[in-house]
Amino acid sequence: MTDPYDPSSEGAQMSFDGRMSYGDYLQLTKILDAQAPISQAHDELLFIIQHQTSELWMRLAIHELSAARETLQSADMRPAFKMLTRVSRIFDQLNGAWDVLRTMTPSDYTTFRATLGQSSGFQSHQYRMIEFILGNRNLSMLKPHEHRPDLMKLLQAELERPSLYDVALRALHAEIPLPDSALRREPGRPHEENDAVAEAWIEVYRAPQKHWALYELAEKLVDLEDYFRRWRFNHVTTVERVIGFKRGTGGTGGVTYLKRMLEVELFPELWHLRTKL
Repeated sequence: MTDPYDPSSEGAQMSFDGRMSYGDYLQLTKILDAQAPISQAHDELLFIIQHQTSELWMRLAIHELSAARETLQSADMRPAFKMLTRVSRIFDQLNGAWDVLRTMTPSDYTTFRATLGQSSGFQSHQYRMIEFILGNRNLSMLKPHEHRPDLMKLLQAELERPSLYDVALRALHAEIPLPDSALRREPGRPHEENDAVAEAWIEVYRAPQKHWALYELAEKLVDLEDYFRRWRFNHVTTVERVIGFKRGTGGTGGVTYLKRMLEVELFPELWHLRTKL
């Protein structure tokens, strides 16, 4: 009989007394102690972990979107394209999480739904931050966060910055001049579709070799919104599959509210130009 394989024989570190280990670096004790089911329901742990991991992915999305916005304002905006691609893949990962949650049946959910109280994903400040960065800026959506001055400060600071699409339009303006109406508006207000912006993007798409960086930027933005829309759609179908048309725990119209969100377009000119090409 041969002896069991010993990784230390090839140099693997096996002793971590006073040295940084995998668990130390990732602070796994904090992460794995962060699940505190209130009920005895088997599926409550699934529900908690699905939402906690989603929040971690959203944290990374905010990190990447913020860096992309800053990079788009530099002399060379191309490094931002990798960041935008990463955010698209993050939302692909978030989409996969719905597949796991959909293994929870309506009967499973009813065993612990009452323990949630008024808590709801509708109240996620990180999701709100992502919407604000992308340009979907609705001041009424600050209200669920008024009980947390620290979160309000973060969200209000974001509303004072140009959105990701605002910065993209400034890059567009550097090559194809846009009117002031397309560039100057209150930062806290959402972008409204503009004919001049639409025509400028059409010019980019009709001569991609001439405007390659802008052309690639436009497609990265469309790709990002594509994945973001899929995430929203999967959210709707998951909720409808689990609770039907009941009201959400946070008081929203549930599926009805979520379906309304599907109608929101972040970069409308980039989607509508396809019809005109």
